[in-house]
Amino acid sequence: MAGRIPQHFIDDLLARINIIDVLDGRVQKLKRTGKNYSGLCPFHKEKTPSFTANQEKQFYYCFGCGAGGNALGFLMDYENLNFPEAVEELAKTAGMEVPRDDSPQQREHDLRLSKLYELLKAASSYYEDQLRSHQTRESAVNYLKSRGLSGQAAKAFSIGFAPSGWDNILNHLGKSEEEIQLLEESGLLIHNEERDSRYDRFRNRIMFPIRDQRGRVIGFGGRVLGDDKPKYLNSPETPTFHKSRELYGLYEARKHNQKLERLIIVEGYMDVVGLAQFDIHYAVATLGTATTSQHLERLFKIVPEVIFCFDGDNAGREAAMRALKTTLPVIEDGKEARFLFLPDGEDPDSLVRQEGKENFENRISTAQPLSEFFFKCHSEGADLDSMDGRARFSTEVLPAINSMKTSLLQQMMLDKICELTHLSLEQIQTAINFRESVQEPAQAQNNNPVQHYSENEYDYSGYDYSPEEREYQPGYEDAYNFSGDDYAPKPKKNYKQRDGKPRSFQPPPRNTELSFAQKLVSLLLHFPKLASEYRLPEGTELINDSNIKILSQLVDYYSRNPDSSLGQLVVDWREDAALSETIVQLYEISSSLEIKSEAEGRVYLNDALKELELKAIEADVSSLQKKHELKAEEKQRLLQHFKRLNELKSSYAKEI
Repeated sequence: MAGRIPQHFIDDLLARINIIDVLDGRVQKLKRTGKNYSGLCPFHKEKTPSFTANQEKQFYYCFGCGAGGNALGFLMDYENLNFPEAVEELAKTAGMEVPRDDSPQQREHDLRLSKLYELLKAASSYYEDQLRSHQTRESAVNYLKSRGLSGQAAKAFSIGFAPSGWDNILNHLGKSEEEIQLLEESGLLIHNEERDSRYDRFRNRIMFPIRDQRGRVIGFGGRVLGDDKPKYLNSPETPTFHKSRELYGLYEARKHNQKLERLIIVEGYMDVVGLAQFDIHYAVATLGTATTSQHLERLFKIVPEVIFCFDGDNAGREAAMRALKTTLPVIEDGKEARFLFLPDGEDPDSLVRQEGKENFENRISTAQPLSEFFFKCHSEGADLDSMDGRARFSTEVLPAINSMKTSLLQQMMLDKICELTHLSLEQIQTAINFRESVQEPAQAQNNNPVQHYSENEYDYSGYDYSPEEREYQPGYEDAYNFSGDDYAPKPKKNYKQRDGKPRSFQPPPRNTELSFAQKLVSLLLHFPKLASEYRLPEGTELINDSNIKILSQLVDYYSRNPDSSLGQLVVDWREDAALSETIVQLYEISSSLEIKSEAEGRVYLNDALKELELKAIEADVSSLQKKHELKAEEKQRLLQHFKRLNELKSSYAKEI
């Protein structure tokens, strides 16, 4: 179709066409039910009619899958036509000529395109003739026989033979300079610019013509018969052939069965032909490229189910992972993708010859659903028994699931993450929202060095306590050991980066368990309302721990902004140079807590505040211990600390 079609013609065409005539023969069990017509929807599998059409409004709608539109839209979806092609088809039905508002340039382009299609059709016929009559055809025939291919199957797919030689197709179809240029433009000839000569692209190969949805030859694939490389050779990108959109065997599959229910994507041409020979007429192959989103969108318009077929080796698994990544953003409710892995060393063609149609189709029926394959791949090697492993697992799978269209499948996959990680859906969604909020995470920097101290550095024997003070000392060092890694006193050096700025605080390595402070931070990220219900113990600011500082900042923020969301926090903290550096740390921590409800969090926080008070007292005791001489008020404070520590000790003992 050349040029733009005038809108008045489209309106006139639709006014003359009766949509019921278009549906008749394409919609099964179409019959009048009152003012409407009903039948079985051709766009999804059903047993009870949910497809309706209104003759007065010239409109159809399916209550099962949501498909709807006018006669043009129906033809486009049912016949897989583009808009101009659907207009042409309807115009033929109505006996109308489509007007062409085209320029001379457009007419020239369309004429050249038409000549390319004619040339490709002639080339396909030539290759077929060579398979039947060329004097060196024996090698090609023997190869096809060795693959179990019958003459009937070869004819159904118009398989041919390109003999050895540099100018067979050139001499046969290149009778004029224009034809030679067309042969080059179609990809059948290669131009050697240095010698200013042209030669056949396909030589000594089995030839597989590639057709578009209308059955026109648009390109070729060739399988070498000797030891030349590459083993498989496709036409290059041309005005008629775009490999990222086309699929080998799709035209033949639809020609055999207009109402396909599934399509299986295999690797090679021979797999498609071999399966068809065993009456499996729903296989297609990509053309030297991985499956693209364009491929899938096209297939899902035709069938509700797509099965990927791969070898069972590592290369097959890697290809399957790429296909999975491509499928996730495309899949939607009512559509299904599954993954089939064959035994090592087998391909669909060889396997179906060994075990027959029934057994091969049994394999197809047991192929892994997309969700099952997704979780199997991502859970392999993941330590789902540890909190850190589950956090890492969630962080890896959330972006992939978040790329999906909103659907029941997406929701069920989120529920599956909850089951595997013991995290609530609220916590998972918080992590998703947080990830989306963090657009430009800060770059990772080196951790501040941590100096560990022995128990001897917490020796209070150098102080002259009164007898009253000493009664609180026995057993204290054993009960309250200050030598733990997380809360050891830090050197008072001011570590700086090369630019002179203080180093930002860093999250721990991902393979370590969350510290006490990080758990509190994660708790408040999930349940920010708790921040306004509690106060941090006095002296918390004395604890020399980066995560405690983040905790204090978080409590302060939510106390002043009780209704702020996590996303708002990110926006506000980005505007503060010091706080913006903590955003990445918050994301690292946010998906790692197992508390599932606010009530459970409140119980945890009550206990945690006691431990935080203990840490604050330890920090102050440590600072006092470093002084050579204590003032009276400092001695009194130290005495109060000992009393409180004993109270906390008794409280812990009762709980145990």
